Amino acid sequence: MASIYYIQTSQWDDFLNELRASFSLYLPQQKGADYNYYEPKGQAPEKFCFNPYRPVQPIKSFLFSSKEEVAKDFFVSKPLKDFKPMIVAGLKNCDLHSLKVQDYVFKQGIETDAFYNRRRENTILISGDCTAFKDVCFCLALEVLPYAQEGFDLNLSPLTNGYLVEAGSRRGQDLVARYQKYFLKASDSQIAARDAKRQGIVDELSRRLKPENLPDKNSLQGILRQGHAADTWKKFALTCVECGACNFICCTCHCFLLSDVQHKDRAPRLRVWDSCQYANFARVAGGANPLKRRSQRLRNRFIKKFDFFVDNLGMPACEGCGRCIEACPGKIDIREVLKDLANRTVSV
Repeated sequence: MASIYYIQTSQWDDFLNELRASFSLYLPQQKGADYNYYEPKGQAPEKFCFNPYRPVQPIKSFLFSSKEEVAKDFFVSKPLKDFKPMIVAGLKNCDLHSLKVQDYVFKQGIETDAFYNRRRENTILISGDCTAFKDVCFCLALEVLPYAQEGFDLNLSPLTNGYLVEAGSRRGQDLVARYQKYFLKASDSQIAARDAKRQGIVDELSRRLKPENLPDKNSLQGILRQGHAADTWKKFALTCVECGACNFICCTCHCFLLSDVQHKDRAPRLRVWDSCQYANFARVAGGANPLKRRSQRLRNRFIKKFDFFVDNLGMPACEGCGRCIEACPGKIDIREVLKDLANRTVSV
């Protein structure tokens, strides 16, 4: 059984401020109705802002840079720089769940990505229970709970005047042991209060999602396969502006493009995030483009998420975080696409 502790709110602030000496610390900060990460600067103590739902930025932005130099000069490998280990606090279970996809891509293939692995191994993940949700959240429809059960180093569950802190890894347990002056063993009544709060948010989100009639998670792969030629893709592609926002904000999207840049004295190789919604995403050197139409590229995005990854990882590459819904200037809602597709196909 995982170790669970109690820490007072003021002591949690002290704990985080002590960690700043050894880690680059990224905390959630409220901006309007949203939460963004920031890195505290200066010597003044910081007060931790517990975010009730997921931040705007996906966790991949800390582990897989949007633009980075991966080779010094054409095929000359770039040495990995030493960097200060990171702590990212404020993650939610949708973010942790998405790392199963990112790890599969960058850690578990024939070749592993040294840049991703270096950051992954040197980043401590502090997650927290969701105590509220946004209108775009639909994690439960994909069987992703609004609280973490695995994949974290430490997890926070807010209680009156403090938090329950669960150590979910050896690294998390080592942190608690190193700063044991702040942590008390949680009581049975505190754990029961946490469990009641968790069930309450599950029930509330379930009630909100029920009228939406989203397709069952286990039917999605069949719906995608049956709907390959459906008019759904043309219908929703009409408002797509090919900006790539859905890909860049998505916590599971991972496509990238390699580009050689000629400078006066060297030619570094860059890796930048790519988008399957870009017109040239699938274009090859001879000029052929199997995904020439926007409707084809939109379909490709859904096939990758709900067919390819189900086959190869046993789970869809979507966590129901709703970030893509908020980011899309064309107002394309992933939930509405799936419902429209389900209505045009035979249920499986």
